[in-house]
Amino acid sequence: MTTAPQASALPRRPARIALNAGLVIFVVLYAAIAFLQPNYLEPGLFMNFLRRAAPLVILACGQLYVILTGGFDLSMGAVATLVVLAASILINGDPETTWAVIGALYVMGIAVGLINGLVVAFLKVPSIIATLGAMLSVNGLALAWSGGAARGDLPENFRNLGRLVLRDVPIVGTLPMAVIVLLGFVAIAWWGLNGTVYGKRALVVGDNPRAAELAGTPVADTRILAFVVSAVSAVTAGILLGGFSGVSVNAGEGLELQAIAACVIGGAQLLGGRGSVWSAVFGALSLFALFTLLNLLGLPQALRDSIQGAILIAAVGATVLRSRRRA
Repeated sequence: MTTAPQASALPRRPARIALNAGLVIFVVLYAAIAFLQPNYLEPGLFMNFLRRAAPLVILACGQLYVILTGGFDLSMGAVATLVVLAASILINGDPETTWAVIGALYVMGIAVGLINGLVVAFLKVPSIIATLGAMLSVNGLALAWSGGAARGDLPENFRNLGRLVLRDVPIVGTLPMAVIVLLGFVAIAWWGLNGTVYGKRALVVGDNPRAAELAGTPVADTRILAFVVSAVSAVTAGILLGGFSGVSVNAGEGLELQAIAACVIGGAQLLGGRGSVWSAVFGALSLFALFTLLNLLGLPQALRDSIQGAILIAAVGATVLRSRRRA
């Protein structure tokens, strides 16, 4: 009679430390920035870099939720623009209404996210089509509401969310309010994927939605919540953009594609089922570092857009190759 081998006798594979690709790219790009401008190594300028990158990082974290479930959200930039224009019109310089309006902005964003999620989950419309329609509708609503031009005014207490800087902070010296918001949002996003059952459900739905449904996973609810989180991230990013950039009808233009590019740079799989909050964070920081480097080199905006497109194509190609190797 033979006995089963003891678990302790089984060979153990050596532990591997996974190095995030986005982190490596960010370190290389930031080193290039510091080579051209050594003062970027100072804590104050690094904090300023994080302040300016905060909206993109927050958007990437929200976009990651949708990507993990196998979709895309192209309406993020439009929601961010709507937030900036709606805030300026509704507040119109009155600081006493700021917090009530911010609450209303989140209600607007959640409504857009719910509509996107319901259309994708129950009408079975591909997310890229559903959110493209939402993007056009929200953009049209924002422009019609504002008359196609920036109007109204953002009071100081609203703008402080994006541009207030705390002084004499130990170690870093200065700490922008936008960085505090960024850290809080990233922490909540990480907890949502790693500290709750939702994270496992999202990965299962993105990897194989049919199998997930047969196993009893609430596929529709999982996808709807992903779009709601994405919309909340767009509202948060829009508030920061309005804070330190002011009112603009183009506040969120192109940010949805940057958020997608940031996720895939960090290693998230566009087909769903693979990715982490850190992949979104470091991917967004890498992309923003690249834009900063191009600006320091004096290269034109058109070239930045071309490079962004090339990054998306390369990232999709890398995702397909990884999928084939696993298959």
